[in-house]
Amino acid sequence: MTTSLSGQQIRQKFLDFFASKDHKPLPSASLVPEDPTVLLTIAGMLPFKPIFLGQQKAEFPRATTSQKCIRTNDIENVGRTARHHTFFEMLGNFSFGDYFKSQAIAYGWEVSTKVFGIKPENIVVSVFEEDDEALAIWRDQVGVNPKRIVRMGAKDNFWVSGPTGPCGPCSELYYDFKPELGDDNIDPDDDSRFIEFYNLVFMQYNRDAEGNLTPLEKQNIDTGMGLERMAQILQGVPNNYETDLIFPIIQTAAKLAGMKYAKADETTKTSLKVIGDHVRAVTHLIGDGVVPSNEGRGYVLRRLIRRVVRHGRLIGIGDLFMAQVAETAIKLSESQYPDVRKQANLIKAELQAEEERFLKTIERGEKLLDEVIAKTKTEISGADAFELYDTYGFPLELTQEIAEEKGLTVDIEGFEAEMEQQRDRARSAHKSIDLTVQGSLDQLAAAIQQTDFLGYTKANSVATVELLLQAGEPVTAATAGSDVQIILDKTPFYAESGGQIGDRGYLSSGDTVVRIEDVQKESGFFLHIGRIERGSLKTGDVVTAQIDLACRRRAQANHSATHLLQAALKKLVDDKIGQAGSLVSFDRLRFDYNYNQGLTPDQLQAVESQINTWIAEAHGADVAEMAIAEAKAKGATAMFGE
Repeated sequence: MTTSLSGQQIRQKFLDFFASKDHKPLPSASLVPEDPTVLLTIAGMLPFKPIFLGQQKAEFPRATTSQKCIRTNDIENVGRTARHHTFFEMLGNFSFGDYFKSQAIAYGWEVSTKVFGIKPENIVVSVFEEDDEALAIWRDQVGVNPKRIVRMGAKDNFWVSGPTGPCGPCSELYYDFKPELGDDNIDPDDDSRFIEFYNLVFMQYNRDAEGNLTPLEKQNIDTGMGLERMAQILQGVPNNYETDLIFPIIQTAAKLAGMKYAKADETTKTSLKVIGDHVRAVTHLIGDGVVPSNEGRGYVLRRLIRRVVRHGRLIGIGDLFMAQVAETAIKLSESQYPDVRKQANLIKAELQAEEERFLKTIERGEKLLDEVIAKTKTEISGADAFELYDTYGFPLELTQEIAEEKGLTVDIEGFEAEMEQQRDRARSAHKSIDLTVQGSLDQLAAAIQQTDFLGYTKANSVATVELLLQAGEPVTAATAGSDVQIILDKTPFYAESGGQIGDRGYLSSGDTVVRIEDVQKESGFFLHIGRIERGSLKTGDVVTAQIDLACRRRAQANHSATHLLQAALKKLVDDKIGQAGSLVSFDRLRFDYNYNQGLTPDQLQAVESQINTWIAEAHGADVAEMAIAEAKAKGATAMFGE
């Protein structure tokens, strides 16, 4: 029998063990990675990827972390299996050119058997089929029964960072729930008997474009132990959801639905598990600065919230409930992640606002979907799915999920065809930037560098016209009176971002004058949107780009005003108030924030007076560029999800 430990104890014992082995304990990185090529933090090693790829020098030879992670590739399996999650914590120990395979295996065995008390007869080990060295270490140095060491192929036991680069074999530890079945014909893929709980990756090779492997000069170790899985093992519960890391959230949802989890049927339990998992995810996503939107990580957040709302309705929760369930998730997390408590008001307000919006959508959409299902025998047509999406805002994946529950499919190709027809209609009607621009930019990206932005230090510059568009289509030249979009090789114009609108100004060359009314950024290219007032313009022309300094300075003042407004709200109303969005224009500003009630007249007056006092004090501005972690440590306040 293993020793029962709480999730918090498991996490701390792991970190303490490796700290005693000279590993530097580091806090979890944000779910919003610094790597712009990655949407969300999906693995414990991601914050160390630049070190593993040789792009950055390690500050210490060893490290250990408990890393927050989000994965949505198996979102449909959440709640249906014992171990699939969107949010999870990955315990890890890492070596940057210090110890290697033999020591990593020894540590892995010691922490599993000595620290967590797992009996050797409950452990099965897998190795890469060609890694005789690892097999020998497990058998001869650790003393694992050879029958409980399984060779597996590259699909399961060889880690790669990409088509080329560092790679290597890995060795996985599985917990055996049924050791009494013996050691013959062991199959780690039998998830009714085995669960993988620890993965040791041995980065020892570099793979070139031809697939050739050469030994790395510095060999690294990357490991991952799933906290939820270890909690299931040590707490002796049938699945991850019934551990103390998640089950209190499920119990809160069940209470709001007027039921007990133990007496619920399997369909209801699945919905409760989805709520338990997803509420953890959305709590930490919002806590790390992500806001609901229709793209990128914001859409991941929105999709998860919508799934929680729908599953709440399925189990009979009729009122708004997400904020109450999120409070339980916050209580479970705050000792390890104190930022979620600091952001509690923001998290709950954001969830409630999104829940209210989606309830209106789902009520309209479900009625139509019920009608569609009633007349459908096997497949919901693409036209019907698109009408739900386009007219009622009903997400395609939600239509698919409901259809699957009813034993139906959705014509995805038909849906995409309807979507493309809508795009065609938009293209023909639109006379400014439209969807064709992206294709032009994709072609341009293969030929030139992205726009070099000079606007932080310069108000004007000489630049070359790299691409000229009319109505979103590339042209070689345009004349006076034409509405155009222009890509320059470099620009002092600020592109709309973070709620602040783009600069205005002029491009000039000889007798040619182009008035710029807006600037947008697409795929790293700055689109200068305007009208040719005089003369003509063609690709390759050299122009002088000059921003309207008066407009820029008014925008700067309004930008500073949003910061003063947030600071005053935090000081005088509630220090947990967080920004939810903003608009910074030349003539006005709007500041969106999350708070559970409106301001009183006295509070409004106090905030206004405080801001005017700060303005009168005429403080200077110091500008510095630094990593997000350093900025947060110095007290910076921002929407770090942007």
